Amino acid sequence: MTKRTPNHRLRNLVAEAGLTYEALAKEVRAVAAECGTALRTNKSTIKHWISGAVPAGDTGRYLAVALSRRLGRLLTLQDLGVATHEEEDDSLGLSLGEDPLDALLPMWRHELDRRRFLSTSAYSVAAAGLPLSYVREIADRTAAARAGRTIGMGEVAAVRDMVRLFSEMDERHGGQHGRSALVQYLRDDVAPLCRGRFHSDEIRRHMLSAAGRGVHLLGWKSYDAGQQGLAQRYYLQSYALAVESGIPGHDGFVMRTMAMQGLKLHRPEHCQALAETGLSRAKGKVDVQTESLFRVVHAHTLAKSRQRRAAVAEAERARTLLAADCGDEVPFWALAWGPPAASVYSRNAKVYETLGDRKTAAEQYARAAVSRPAGYARIVALDLVASAEMQLKSGSIEQACATWNRAMDHMDGVRSVRTRKAVKRMRSDLARFRARGARCAAELDERAGEFLTAT
Repeated sequence: MTKRTPNHRLRNLVAEAGLTYEALAKEVRAVAAECGTALRTNKSTIKHWISGAVPAGDTGRYLAVALSRRLGRLLTLQDLGVATHEEEDDSLGLSLGEDPLDALLPMWRHELDRRRFLSTSAYSVAAAGLPLSYVREIADRTAAARAGRTIGMGEVAAVRDMVRLFSEMDERHGGQHGRSALVQYLRDDVAPLCRGRFHSDEIRRHMLSAAGRGVHLLGWKSYDAGQQGLAQRYYLQSYALAVESGIPGHDGFVMRTMAMQGLKLHRPEHCQALAETGLSRAKGKVDVQTESLFRVVHAHTLAKSRQRRAAVAEAERARTLLAADCGDEVPFWALAWGPPAASVYSRNAKVYETLGDRKTAAEQYARAAVSRPAGYARIVALDLVASAEMQLKSGSIEQACATWNRAMDHMDGVRSVRTRKAVKRMRSDLARFRARGARCAAELDERAGEFLTAT
């Protein structure tokens, strides 16, 4: 029997983190739960690994994330001494290098090959705090190195049209529709265009911005599938493309998205800084509708940090900017979730929900739902679900059931992990009312069961 070699790297990192074996095991289980996996890791398991055993399956990645969060820096399986020769580069997409395409191309290859290490990767707090300001210097060097075919505005318009088409499909049918096709399109068509020769620097900038929007959509699709680590990697590379494009405000918009992801996952460590920096890069450089998108997310970060007065004031500024709209064109990259007004109402609802004002939150969610154009099935459904949850918490069971039924009307044909989770959460919320004989709750629960079976 081969004697194991103690894992000194892992032992030293655990000691540096100041965690007991039991506490570390708890952190590993929490990270795994974020990725939809239930583990039974305990202090004996940690001791086993430090004695030289290698964590099975994806458990090593969960261990790396747990220690990364504790130590405030990115750690890979190699750093922990638990990598095998077959392991992929665990940091793929989590760093910002000379050319974002160098990170994206292997990510796309792994996506199409259905590699688990990307789809099961967890959200990294360390990556959310990367020094994003230095990317601009890298982008300047990269721009000088691109060469190839000559590209004009016609190609830029074609990429925008295709990304817009994929976005519309995503909103109507959910993030799992067309995902592989989008990966293939970006890899086979858009990446070569980005490395082409352009008629002018302005055209080059618009092409990189359009590509960044496409990569941002891939991040959103990953987010909708519950693959938070993969979504974060795409957002980071979308940010790098936006910086290289030099289009005012686009890089800040991706920072705004990264702040939103951190808020959703209850990982607020860098969210306010991301939102504030994103706003500073857009303020005075974009139209008022687009600026309102930045301000309302900033308001949400303020609410999360319990700065009630500042949060309400910033939310009000966002609404004032919407009212002041004079018809200026909204940039292509800012239309990721459709017209800004509905996005502002929906995010405003989250601000008031965070502050405990359920009545206003329910009203804002409902307003967001009716402000969306036809075809935005998934987000309308989720806004209505959120409104129903606020109504239920305010004691209005019949009103909540009516709103939930409206939400489910929009879910037909939508393939989305988020909508399924919303329906499961709804059934849990309804359980006590169903037990009391509430007819509306029983009928809605039956409908929800049929939906989950069908999807």
